[in-house]
Amino acid sequence: MRASSSRPGDKDPKGCDRLFSSQPAGSSYPVGVADEEKGLPSLKSFVLLGHPVRHSASAPMMTAAFRAAGLQHTYSPLDLVRPEGLKRAVQLIRDGSYDGANVTLPYKRDVLKLVDRVDATAERVGAANVIAIDEKRRLVAHNTDVGALEAELRVATSGRRRAAIIGAGGAALAAVAACKALDFAVVGVTTRSWADTAAIYESETAERVRALGGLAAVWPSGSKDAPSTKLSTEMRLQFAELARFADVIVQATSAGMAGGAPGDAIATMVPFEGMSKDAVAFDLVYRPAITPFLLAAERAGLKAISGLGMLVRQAEATYKIWLGQDPPAGVMRKAAEVVVSSPV
Repeated sequence: MRASSSRPGDKDPKGCDRLFSSQPAGSSYPVGVADEEKGLPSLKSFVLLGHPVRHSASAPMMTAAFRAAGLQHTYSPLDLVRPEGLKRAVQLIRDGSYDGANVTLPYKRDVLKLVDRVDATAERVGAANVIAIDEKRRLVAHNTDVGALEAELRVATSGRRRAAIIGAGGAALAAVAACKALDFAVVGVTTRSWADTAAIYESETAERVRALGGLAAVWPSGSKDAPSTKLSTEMRLQFAELARFADVIVQATSAGMAGGAPGDAIATMVPFEGMSKDAVAFDLVYRPAITPFLLAAERAGLKAISGLGMLVRQAEATYKIWLGQDPPAGVMRKAAEVVVSSPV
Protein backbone atom coordinates (compact mmCIF):
# COMPACT_ATOMS: atom_id res chain seq x y z
CA MET A 1 0.00 0.00 0.00
CA ARG A 2 1.28 3.42 -0.95
CA ALA A 3 1.67 6.51 1.15
CA SER A 4 0.00 9.63 -0.12
CA SER A 5 2.14 12.76 -0.31
CA SER A 6 -0.84 15.07 -0.31
CA ARG A 7 -4.18 15.33 1.43
CA PRO A 8 -7.54 16.07 -0.14
CA GLY A 9 -7.82 19.82 -0.40
CA ASP A 10 -4.14 20.38 -1.21
CA LYS A 11 -2.87 21.41 -4.59
CA ASP A 12 -2.03 18.25 -6.47
CA PRO A 13 1.39 18.14 -8.18
CA LYS A 14 -0.22 16.88 -11.39
CA GLY A 15 -2.23 20.07 -11.78
CA CYS A 16 -5.40 18.75 -10.14
CA ASP A 17 -5.83 21.72 -7.83
CA ARG A 18 -9.35 23.14 -7.70
CA LEU A 19 -10.80 19.64 -8.05
CA PHE A 20 -11.31 19.41 -4.33
CA SER A 21 -14.24 20.66 -2.28
CA SER A 22 -14.28 21.58 1.37
CA GLN A 23 -14.56 18.48 3.52
CA PRO A 24 -17.22 17.92 6.14
CA ALA A 25 -15.99 18.36 9.68
CA GLY A 26 -14.52 15.17 11.10
CA SER A 27 -14.05 13.44 7.75
CA SER A 28 -10.36 14.23 7.19
CA TYR A 29 -7.67 12.00 8.69
CA PRO A 30 -3.97 11.68 7.93
CA VAL A 31 -3.38 9.37 5.02
CA GLY A 32 -0.54 6.92 5.32
CA VAL A 33 0.49 3.26 5.53
CA ALA A 34 0.11 0.97 8.50
CA ASP A 35 2.79 -1.57 9.29
CA GLU A 36 1.33 -4.55 7.44
CA GLU A 37 4.13 -6.80 8.72
CA LYS A 38 2.70 -6.30 12.23
CA GLY A 39 -0.73 -7.37 11.05
CA LEU A 40 -2.23 -3.91 11.08
CA PRO A 41 -4.67 -2.96 8.31
CA SER A 42 -3.36 -0.52 5.74
CA LEU A 43 -5.03 2.85 5.53
CA LYS A 44 -7.23 3.34 2.50
CA SER A 45 -8.51 6.57 1.02
CA PHE A 46 -11.75 6.88 -0.97
CA VAL A 47 -13.37 9.78 -2.78
CA LEU A 48 -16.68 11.03 -4.13
CA LEU A 49 -16.53 12.41 -7.68
CA GLY A 50 -19.26 14.76 -8.88
CA HIS A 51 -20.66 18.27 -9.04
CA PRO A 52 -22.09 19.65 -6.86
CA VAL A 53 -21.09 17.54 -3.85
CA ARG A 54 -21.38 20.07 -1.01
CA HIS A 55 -24.77 18.64 -0.03
CA SER A 56 -23.59 15.03 0.03
CA ALA A 57 -23.97 12.77 3.06
CA SER A 58 -21.56 10.20 1.64
CA ALA A 59 -18.46 11.30 3.55
CA PRO A 60 -20.12 11.35 6.99
CA MET A 61 -21.79 8.00 6.27
CA MET A 62 -18.64 6.24 5.13
CA THR A 63 -16.50 7.79 7.86
CA ALA A 64 -18.97 6.69 10.53
CA ALA A 65 -18.98 3.14 9.15
CA PHE A 66 -15.19 3.01 9.01
CA ARG A 67 -14.84 4.19 12.60
CA ALA A 68 -17.53 1.79 13.85
CA ALA A 69 -15.56 -1.03 12.23
CA GLY A 70 -12.35 0.15 13.90
CA LEU A 71 -10.85 1.41 10.63
CA GLN A 72 -9.08 4.71 10.01
CA HIS A 73 -9.84 4.83 6.29
CA THR A 74 -10.72 8.22 4.81
CA TYR A 75 -13.43 9.45 2.48
CA SER A 76 -13.46 12.89 0.87
CA PRO A 77 -15.65 14.69 -1.69
CA LEU A 78 -14.01 16.04 -4.83
CA ASP A 79 -16.08 18.73 -6.51
CA LEU A 80 -15.34 18.36 -10.22
CA VAL A 81 -16.63 21.60 -11.63
CA ARG A 82 -15.30 20.93 -15.14
CA PRO A 83 -15.76 17.65 -17.04
CA GLU A 84 -12.04 17.32 -17.67
CA GLY A 85 -11.58 17.04 -13.93
CA LEU A 86 -13.12 13.57 -13.99
CA LYS A 87 -10.31 12.17 -16.14
CA ARG A 88 -7.69 13.67 -13.83
CA ALA A 89 -9.43 12.34 -10.73
CA VAL A 90 -9.70 8.81 -12.14
CA GLN A 91 -6.00 8.98 -12.99
CA LEU A 92 -5.29 9.71 -9.32
CA ILE A 93 -6.98 6.41 -8.47
CA ARG A 94 -4.98 4.65 -11.15
CA ASP A 95 -1.76 6.19 -9.81
CA GLY A 96 -2.50 4.92 -6.30
CA SER A 97 -3.47 8.17 -4.61
CA TYR A 98 -6.91 6.73 -3.86
CA ASP A 99 -8.31 3.23 -3.39
CA GLY A 100 -11.72 3.69 -4.96
CA ALA A 101 -14.48 6.18 -5.58
CA ASN A 102 -18.16 6.84 -5.63
CA VAL A 103 -19.40 8.67 -8.71
CA THR A 104 -22.43 10.94 -8.67
CA LEU A 105 -24.06 13.31 -11.10
CA PRO A 106 -23.26 14.37 -13.71
CA TYR A 107 -20.53 11.77 -14.34
CA LYS A 108 -22.17 8.35 -13.87
CA ARG A 109 -22.15 7.64 -17.60
CA ASP A 110 -18.91 9.40 -18.56
CA VAL A 111 -16.85 7.41 -16.07
CA LEU A 112 -17.41 4.16 -18.00
CA LYS A 113 -14.99 5.33 -20.66
CA LEU A 114 -12.19 5.83 -18.12
CA VAL A 115 -12.04 2.46 -16.35
CA ASP A 116 -10.46 -0.84 -17.36
CA ARG A 117 -13.49 -3.04 -16.88
CA VAL A 118 -17.22 -2.50 -16.52
CA ASP A 119 -19.02 -4.87 -14.18
CA ALA A 120 -22.30 -6.39 -15.42
CA THR A 121 -24.25 -4.22 -12.96
CA ALA A 122 -22.98 -1.07 -14.68
CA GLU A 123 -22.82 -2.42 -18.22
CA ARG A 124 -26.53 -3.18 -18.34
CA VAL A 125 -27.65 0.36 -17.46
CA GLY A 126 -24.74 2.19 -19.05
CA ALA A 127 -23.91 4.03 -15.81
CA ALA A 128 -21.77 3.49 -12.72
CA ASN A 129 -21.63 4.97 -9.24
CA VAL A 130 -18.67 2.98 -7.90
CA ILE A 131 -15.04 2.53 -8.94
CA ALA A 132 -13.15 -0.32 -7.30
CA ILE A 133 -9.67 -1.75 -7.81
CA ASP A 134 -9.45 -5.51 -8.41
CA GLU A 135 -6.64 -7.92 -7.58
CA LYS A 136 -4.91 -7.10 -10.88
CA ARG A 137 -4.97 -3.37 -10.10
CA ARG A 138 -7.62 -2.77 -12.75
CA LEU A 139 -10.22 -0.08 -12.27
CA VAL A 140 -13.68 -1.65 -12.31
CA ALA A 141 -16.96 0.26 -12.59
CA HIS A 142 -19.96 -1.04 -10.62
CA ASN A 143 -23.55 0.08 -10.16
CA THR A 144 -25.14 -0.24 -6.73
CA ASP A 145 -27.94 2.25 -7.49
CA VAL A 146 -30.14 -0.30 -9.27
CA GLY A 147 -30.17 -2.82 -6.44
CA ALA A 148 -30.70 -0.09 -3.86
CA LEU A 149 -33.67 1.45 -5.65
CA GLU A 150 -35.15 -1.96 -6.44
CA ALA A 151 -35.09 -2.81 -2.73
CA GLU A 152 -36.70 0.52 -1.81
CA LEU A 153 -39.46 0.17 -4.41
CA ARG A 154 -40.11 -3.44 -3.45
CA VAL A 155 -40.98 -2.28 0.06
CA ALA A 156 -42.88 0.87 -0.98
CA THR A 157 -45.05 -0.43 -3.83
CA SER A 158 -47.70 -3.10 -4.18
CA GLY A 159 -49.30 -2.40 -7.54
CA ARG A 160 -46.60 -2.62 -10.18
CA ARG A 161 -48.16 -2.02 -13.57
CA ARG A 162 -47.00 1.43 -14.67
CA ALA A 163 -44.00 3.52 -13.67
CA ALA A 164 -43.17 7.07 -14.75
CA ILE A 165 -39.60 8.37 -14.49
CA ILE A 166 -38.38 11.94 -14.86
CA GLY A 167 -34.76 12.35 -15.96
CA ALA A 168 -32.29 10.84 -18.38
CA GLY A 169 -29.05 10.54 -16.42
CA GLY A 170 -27.47 7.58 -14.72
CA ALA A 171 -29.98 7.69 -11.85
CA ALA A 172 -32.92 7.61 -14.26
CA LEU A 173 -31.48 4.63 -16.12
CA ALA A 174 -31.03 2.86 -12.78
CA ALA A 175 -34.69 3.60 -12.04
CA VAL A 176 -35.75 2.01 -15.34
CA ALA A 177 -33.71 -1.11 -14.59
CA ALA A 178 -35.07 -1.31 -11.04
CA CYS A 179 -38.68 -1.01 -12.21
CA LYS A 180 -38.23 -3.66 -14.90
CA ALA A 181 -36.62 -5.97 -12.34
CA LEU A 182 -39.82 -5.60 -10.31
CA ASP A 183 -41.87 -6.54 -13.38
CA PHE A 184 -43.53 -3.20 -14.07
CA ALA A 185 -45.31 -3.70 -17.39
CA VAL A 186 -44.89 -0.12 -18.63
CA VAL A 187 -41.99 2.15 -17.67
CA GLY A 188 -42.12 5.58 -19.30
CA VAL A 189 -39.26 8.08 -19.17
CA THR A 190 -39.10 11.74 -20.08
CA THR A 191 -36.57 14.54 -19.83
CA ARG A 192 -36.63 18.22 -20.64
CA SER A 193 -34.46 17.85 -23.76
CA TRP A 194 -36.98 15.49 -25.39
CA ALA A 195 -39.17 18.29 -26.73
CA ASP A 196 -40.45 16.24 -29.65
CA THR A 197 -40.18 12.82 -31.24
CA ALA A 198 -37.24 13.95 -33.35
CA ALA A 199 -35.23 14.69 -30.21
CA ILE A 200 -36.08 11.26 -28.86
CA TYR A 201 -35.05 9.59 -32.11
CA GLU A 202 -31.63 11.28 -31.96
CA SER A 203 -31.02 10.62 -28.27
CA GLU A 204 -28.55 7.92 -27.20
CA THR A 205 -30.16 7.93 -23.77
CA ALA A 206 -33.56 7.19 -25.32
CA GLU A 207 -31.98 4.24 -27.11
CA ARG A 208 -30.62 2.99 -23.78
CA VAL A 209 -34.06 3.40 -22.18
CA ARG A 210 -35.58 1.26 -24.93
CA ALA A 211 -32.84 -1.35 -24.52
CA LEU A 212 -33.75 -1.60 -20.84
CA GLY A 213 -37.38 -2.15 -21.73
CA GLY A 214 -38.62 1.37 -21.10
CA LEU A 215 -40.52 3.84 -23.28
CA ALA A 216 -39.11 7.26 -24.16
CA ALA A 217 -41.76 9.99 -23.93
CA VAL A 218 -41.96 13.57 -25.14
CA TRP A 219 -41.57 16.13 -22.37
CA PRO A 220 -45.04 17.46 -21.41
CA SER A 221 -45.83 20.76 -23.13
CA GLY A 222 -47.84 22.11 -20.22
CA SER A 223 -51.10 21.97 -22.14
CA LYS A 224 -54.11 21.07 -20.03
CA ASP A 225 -55.77 19.29 -22.97
CA ALA A 226 -56.16 15.58 -22.37
CA PRO A 227 -53.55 13.72 -24.45
CA SER A 228 -54.26 10.61 -26.46
CA THR A 229 -54.57 7.46 -24.38
CA LYS A 230 -53.08 5.25 -27.10
CA LEU A 231 -49.74 3.86 -26.03
CA SER A 232 -49.29 1.62 -29.06
CA THR A 233 -45.95 3.16 -29.99
CA GLU A 234 -43.30 4.73 -27.82
CA MET A 235 -42.90 7.72 -30.11
CA ARG A 236 -46.49 8.77 -29.43
CA LEU A 237 -46.44 8.07 -25.72
CA GLN A 238 -47.75 11.01 -23.72
CA PHE A 239 -45.96 11.24 -20.38
CA ALA A 240 -48.72 13.14 -18.58
CA GLU A 241 -51.18 10.39 -19.45
CA LEU A 242 -48.81 7.70 -18.21
CA ALA A 243 -48.06 9.62 -15.00
CA ARG A 244 -51.77 10.03 -14.26
CA PHE A 245 -52.22 6.25 -14.16
CA ALA A 246 -48.80 5.37 -12.74
CA ASP A 247 -48.37 3.23 -9.63
CA VAL A 248 -45.05 4.98 -8.96
CA ILE A 249 -43.46 8.16 -10.27
CA VAL A 250 -39.72 8.63 -9.79
CA GLN A 251 -38.04 12.03 -9.83
CA ALA A 252 -34.48 11.19 -10.94
CA THR A 253 -32.97 14.61 -11.63
CA SER A 254 -31.08 17.00 -9.36
CA ALA A 255 -34.02 19.43 -9.34
CA GLY A 256 -34.84 20.46 -5.79
CA MET A 257 -31.51 19.27 -4.42
CA ALA A 258 -29.59 21.48 -2.03
CA GLY A 259 -27.17 23.41 -4.23
CA GLY A 260 -28.96 22.33 -7.40
CA ALA A 261 -31.68 23.71 -9.63
CA PRO A 262 -35.10 24.59 -8.14
CA GLY A 263 -37.59 21.76 -8.20
CA ASP A 264 -40.84 23.70 -8.55
CA ALA A 265 -41.12 23.36 -12.34
CA ILE A 266 -40.99 19.57 -12.20
CA ALA A 267 -43.36 19.44 -9.26
CA THR A 268 -45.98 21.45 -11.15
CA MET A 269 -45.50 19.39 -14.31
CA VAL A 270 -46.69 16.17 -12.65
CA PRO A 271 -50.50 15.67 -12.54
CA PHE A 272 -50.52 14.64 -8.87
CA GLU A 273 -54.15 15.63 -8.30
CA GLY A 274 -55.30 13.20 -10.99
CA MET A 275 -53.22 10.28 -9.74
CA SER A 276 -54.44 7.41 -7.60
CA LYS A 277 -54.07 7.93 -3.85
CA ASP A 278 -52.37 4.53 -3.78
CA ALA A 279 -49.58 5.78 -6.04
CA VAL A 280 -46.08 6.39 -4.71
CA ALA A 281 -43.96 9.48 -5.43
CA PHE A 282 -40.25 8.74 -5.07
CA ASP A 283 -37.67 11.53 -5.24
CA LEU A 284 -34.07 10.37 -5.51
CA VAL A 285 -33.02 13.67 -3.94
CA TYR A 286 -32.50 13.22 -0.19
CA ARG A 287 -31.38 16.69 0.89
CA PRO A 288 -33.54 18.55 1.69
CA ALA A 289 -35.75 15.83 3.14
CA ILE A 290 -38.86 17.46 1.63
CA THR A 291 -38.47 18.70 -1.94
CA PRO A 292 -41.08 20.60 -3.99
CA PHE A 293 -41.82 17.31 -5.77
CA LEU A 294 -42.50 15.45 -2.51
CA LEU A 295 -44.45 18.35 -1.03
CA ALA A 296 -46.76 18.46 -4.05
CA ALA A 297 -47.25 14.69 -3.84
CA GLU A 298 -48.09 14.84 -0.14
CA ARG A 299 -50.60 17.63 -0.68
CA ALA A 300 -52.34 15.47 -3.27
CA GLY A 301 -52.55 12.60 -0.80
CA LEU A 302 -49.87 10.36 -2.30
CA LYS A 303 -47.23 8.43 -0.40
CA ALA A 304 -44.02 10.48 -0.73
CA ILE A 305 -40.56 8.98 -0.22
CA SER A 306 -37.17 10.69 -0.36
CA GLY A 307 -33.96 9.17 -1.67
CA LEU A 308 -32.41 8.72 1.77
CA GLY A 309 -33.10 4.99 1.96
CA MET A 310 -31.69 4.42 -1.50
CA LEU A 311 -28.60 6.47 -0.60
CA VAL A 312 -27.91 4.30 2.44
CA ARG A 313 -28.51 1.02 0.62
CA GLN A 314 -26.16 1.88 -2.26
CA ALA A 315 -23.51 3.07 0.20
CA GLU A 316 -23.70 -0.18 2.18
CA ALA A 317 -23.28 -2.15 -1.05
CA THR A 318 -20.34 0.06 -2.03
CA TYR A 319 -18.63 -0.54 1.32
CA LYS A 320 -18.87 -4.30 0.73
CA ILE A 321 -17.39 -4.00 -2.77
CA TRP A 322 -14.43 -2.03 -1.45
CA LEU A 323 -13.72 -3.94 1.76
CA GLY A 324 -15.26 -7.36 1.19
CA GLN A 325 -17.53 -7.19 4.23
CA ASP A 326 -20.80 -5.60 5.29
CA PRO A 327 -20.64 -2.31 7.19
CA PRO A 328 -21.76 -2.20 10.83
CA ALA A 329 -25.57 -2.33 10.84
CA GLY A 330 -27.48 0.93 11.11
CA VAL A 331 -24.44 3.20 11.33
CA MET A 332 -24.72 4.73 7.87
CA ARG A 333 -28.43 5.43 8.26
CA LYS A 334 -27.91 7.30 11.52
CA ALA A 335 -25.07 9.37 10.05
CA ALA A 336 -27.14 10.24 6.97
CA GLU A 337 -30.13 11.31 9.07
CA VAL A 338 -27.92 13.71 11.02
CA VAL A 339 -26.69 15.29 7.77
CA VAL A 340 -30.17 15.61 6.29
CA SER A 341 -31.52 17.25 9.45
CA SER A 342 -28.77 19.89 9.52
CA PRO A 343 -28.58 23.05 7.35
CA VAL A 344 -26.55 22.94 4.15
